[in-house]
Amino acid sequence: LEQLSLENDLRRALANEELCLYYQPILDSHSGRIEAVEALLRWRHPKRGLMGPSEFLWIGEQSGLINPIDFWALRTACREVCTWLKDGVEVRVTVNLSARPFQQPDLIERVQSVLEETGLPAALLELEITETLAMQNAEVSLSVLRALKDLGVRIAIDDFGTGYSSLSYLRTFPIDTLKIDESFVRSLNVGDARAETPAAMIALAHSLEIRVVGEGVEEEAQWLILRE
Repeated sequence: LEQLSLENDLRRALANEELCLYYQPILDSHSGRIEAVEALLRWRHPKRGLMGPSEFLWIGEQSGLINPIDFWALRTACREVCTWLKDGVEVRVTVNLSARPFQQPDLIERVQSVLEETGLPAALLELEITETLAMQNAEVSLSVLRALKDLGVRIAIDDFGTGYSSLSYLRTFPIDTLKIDESFVRSLNVGDARAETPAAMIALAHSLEIRVVGEGVEEEAQWLILRE
């Protein structure tokens, strides 16, 4: 009953404009400047308050609502960042793609339509998928990612290091950004041997000319170690 109630609320949330986006800054590790933002989905539930995606997206996945939710987030992020651009602030925006929308045959057309509708330059949009999703069907993923790249959109791989993938996909997939999972970042402390794993990831990505983002950096020590 609880799940059914939440699903009904989620259906109304789209119509009632209860969903919103928060923007998490992505900083250049040397200059400290904000070079991009990641769009984070939130739900202003009228009774439960502000809810994070882990609290409701699973219902969206089960009910099929994830498609309209994901494309709402994509359209809203592009529109809002385009507004900033007109005000003289140019930043790239990263938007997550869930499994079901990524697997839709009309994904490319819908992304292209959103870019045309909002007027956001394709180079300022980065679409993010998880490592696990990318490797579920590598051949199909490669085809989709190449088609997105043909639009001029950037590609990011999220949660790197937590999936079951082969490192060979880093060479074949058209990847612009690799995001080191926050579980590796949280464990970073000065003099900690565990820093060797993120260091190896960063070295590997840079050897392939892929940019690296460390997720969930909250302490200066973590930032300094990643920068080094």
